[in-house]
Amino acid sequence: MRILINTLFLLCILLTSGCKEDEYVYPSVLTEFTDIRSDKSGKLSEIISDNGNKYIINERTGLEGFTPDSVYRTLSIFEPEESNKATLYSCQFVFSMKPQPADFFKNGIKTDPLDIQRIWQSGNYINMVLTIQGKDKPHVFHFVEEGISDNTLSITIYHDQNGDYKAFGKDVYISIPLWQYDGILNKGDKIKVNINTFKEGMTFREFEF
Repeated sequence: MRILINTLFLLCILLTSGCKEDEYVYPSVLTEFTDIRSDKSGKLSEIISDNGNKYIINERTGLEGFTPDSVYRTLSIFEPEESNKATLYSCQFVFSMKPQPADFFKNGIKTDPLDIQRIWQSGNYINMVLTIQGKDKPHVFHFVEEGISDNTLSITIYHDQNGDYKAFGKDVYISIPLWQYDGILNKGDKIKVNINTFKEGMTFREFEF
């Protein structure tokens, strides 16, 4: 059963936490957006890379207490081993919710500006590192499905500043899941991601399914 980490409506990305450790000099590791699966006891048990590689997580403390049999989207630091195992050093949960149609947002759609540091496609996701301007209030994110036209799916980034002061920049990590469009979109169809930015105004980035 696939369950995204953000099971609450419009969960605020700035409140996310993860299985982080104190500052540490890591050995040769990978830093990637990944899926992490929990087992039936709620322990993080498997890393699934966007390229399809799977790694059993070596035993360590801090892996317990998660929803059983679930999949979490994370930014992970881990060291793979030849035996398809891996040591997980750190993971930060990434905002990743299924896009919803416009009528899902009863109070309207908000697109407060932010900036794009990086945006790319890997596996079944479109990943983003975005910079918001804020101080101490949680910002709200979601994905608005605008519909399909001319073989192009349009998705708008919902961002509610929530009255926060624009004091300094903070990076946030989000991933748009694409697996729910299997059987709806065909190979070669386009995905248009609309984002309101400080630098470009309302702009978009386009990807291929």
